[in-house]
Amino acid sequence: MGDAIKKTGRPMVYALCEWGENQPWLWGKGSGAQLWRTTGDISDNWASMTGILDQQVGLEKYSGPGGWNDPDMLEVGNGGMTDAEYRSHFALWSLMNAPLLAGNDIRSMPDATKKILENKDIVALDQDFAGTQGHKVRDDGDTEVWSKPMSDGSAAVVLFNRGLSGATMTSSAAELGLSGKDFRVRDLWTGADTETTGTLRALVPSHGSAVFRVWPTKAPSAAPSTTLSLDAGEYFPAGKPFTAKLSLTNDGSTPVAAARVKLTAPAGWRIDGRGDAFVPAVLPGKTWQESVRIAPVNPSGDKVSLSADASYFTAWGARKLTADAGGPVVTPLPPGVTPMSKAPFVVSENGWGPVERGTSNGENKAGDGNPITINGQVYPDGLGAHAPSLVRVYLGGGCTSFSSVVGLDDEFATGSITFEVHGDGKTLASTDVLRHGAPAQTLNVPLKGVQVLDLIVTDGGDGNNTDHADWANAAVTC
Repeated sequence: MGDAIKKTGRPMVYALCEWGENQPWLWGKGSGAQLWRTTGDISDNWASMTGILDQQVGLEKYSGPGGWNDPDMLEVGNGGMTDAEYRSHFALWSLMNAPLLAGNDIRSMPDATKKILENKDIVALDQDFAGTQGHKVRDDGDTEVWSKPMSDGSAAVVLFNRGLSGATMTSSAAELGLSGKDFRVRDLWTGADTETTGTLRALVPSHGSAVFRVWPTKAPSAAPSTTLSLDAGEYFPAGKPFTAKLSLTNDGSTPVAAARVKLTAPAGWRIDGRGDAFVPAVLPGKTWQESVRIAPVNPSGDKVSLSADASYFTAWGARKLTADAGGPVVTPLPPGVTPMSKAPFVVSENGWGPVERGTSNGENKAGDGNPITINGQVYPDGLGAHAPSLVRVYLGGGCTSFSSVVGLDDEFATGSITFEVHGDGKTLASTDVLRHGAPAQTLNVPLKGVQVLDLIVTDGGDGNNTDHADWANAAVTC
């Protein structure tokens, strides 16, 4: 194909697609291609997007002017992810120099989608003429730091939060490869410029990202970089009080003065403590913090939403910050045996369409699964998933065991997956890599004292094409 295109004598982009199955980053440029797909097709959901992102790690050295890694088109605006997830998707694809092919209907974009796709500061990361692909520099589990050197001597960074609640994340100019004692920082989502002595900090929402561009400077030229953080956890047991932690941190070289920090609780909840605090000053490199107990009075609804705001003064004038936190209200499973197909999910993530209750995964629409079938054996109940997948259920500490028969569904004759059962973040059981035709495996897992149960499917290390996983007859006994 490359030779045929050359013979036409016309400029033409050759986009090579064999879904990354034969490592085209090693030979694509030599075949005449300008870009090559590195994975299977993307789907408009969080698990698919992050699964493809994970497969880009280590490929940055094969990308550059004249030949680019292609992690597939953008799903921004198609409706399967939240705006926070779409912002992360767009920022990370831009940092990796991906071809920014809009996969949505550009004739009818809502304002939120336009603001993402038309963000010139973030598009500039993708289009930087040096063509150095961004890469992951740190992985702390739920939080990751990705960075990219820019041709003007600055650096870009994405603080990426995969977790289920907001997280205060940090990096540093030194981690990005910059040297010096003072730096100008631009928030590429808001356009605001601040100054730091080196620390880069942000409260990043669940599945969200903070994106900064950082330049070394000789002296402070903007208000100090200041972060308002609010941490209350990722879920809230029904009828029980919880603690919210507030902090205001100054990472600049000049002080913050006369700060007022106010916490707002949802209707039906009472703040016990200082929910409205006056802070005379937060000096450079220092943090003010306060813990506040929040108790139920007459709560309603299935979610808790908190907000905080801070106003303060700097040598560059008055400034304001806001922060949000919250999550679902959860109740323990009842005594007896609860099929997982009937259990309420705190979280459900899936690599292709939704996790299906009572059927196989099927295709990418809800309710399109088939009877759960492993090696010809049909099972009457269970969960149908597609790697990478996560199902999280709140148990509350009163359950005794989890059981399931697991394996690849017969919907496809290929695929490779692993199953993992986690309790409160610890691995309780796992399988080896299972391939099509492998015998189903039975899992019986003790759950004494476990508060939160996670059912996880991974792709077996070779991409997630056709990785249809069955948790057959999955159930919890309490």
